Amino acid sequence: MLPPLLAAARQLAATVQLGAHGRRQAGLGDEFWQYRPATAGDEARAIDWRRSGRADAHFVREREWQAAQSVHLWVDDARSMEFTGDEGRPTKADRARLLALALGVLLIRAGERVGMADPEIPPRAGEVQLVRLATRFTADAGEADYGAPVGRALLPQSRAVFISDFLGDPAAVEAALTQASDRGVTGALLQVLDPVEEAFPYQGRTIFESMTGGLMHETRKAGDLRGRYLERLAERKAQLQTLAQRTGWQYHCHHTGDPAPGALLWLYHAMERMA
Repeated sequence: MLPPLLAAARQLAATVQLGAHGRRQAGLGDEFWQYRPATAGDEARAIDWRRSGRADAHFVREREWQAAQSVHLWVDDARSMEFTGDEGRPTKADRARLLALALGVLLIRAGERVGMADPEIPPRAGEVQLVRLATRFTADAGEADYGAPVGRALLPQSRAVFISDFLGDPAAVEAALTQASDRGVTGALLQVLDPVEEAFPYQGRTIFESMTGGLMHETRKAGDLRGRYLERLAERKAQLQTLAQRTGWQYHCHHTGDPAPGALLWLYHAMERMA
């Protein structure tokens, strides 16, 4: 049985009418790029048996065109992403996973290879890969309050998409993008926020608590905090925008109260501009 998330992602992808998209990077061919350790799901024919014979593990040959066509996804699974300010709206996590998987549907249909930013699910093409991604995205949330991008498995010269609320430590995001940029990886940052996080509509006595319960702040005059909060949120957005520009990435903020197709279209075009 296919995960319901995959059906929803395919439906969302179908609402976005786009032209043909393919590998357009000039000068990239079928030359050898690098070896990587084989992972579960790699076909036997993809394994380089000569290289594997010199070690205790199996290795796969990555080729230059494969790196150029590869897109890595990182979707924040921290507990902060489970927030919604209204039961009628999706959580930030639900929207982020839907957008990431719908983007995967569009890219794989266009001949791209899509995987995660960690080594467990390397970029591959085909419908089976979509099932792997959907299974990952329906796993339980992590234990941390805020997430940090993972980029240790990014292929050189590939592309990447990081989706998060980016409300955690900005130094972790800067480190991940700097590392990616050093490897020639370009990509997109999609910040997903709930409308309540933008508006800060709180007044009077209010208790602010993180999704894990590990962080808590009580105030009798929540309204007095609004100006400072909005200022710091604007600073965080500007910081992400500047970081993206400096590393050759793109940045966009999406709200869970807005229609999902607009954010998906932005993501797809962002990948197209980097192809």
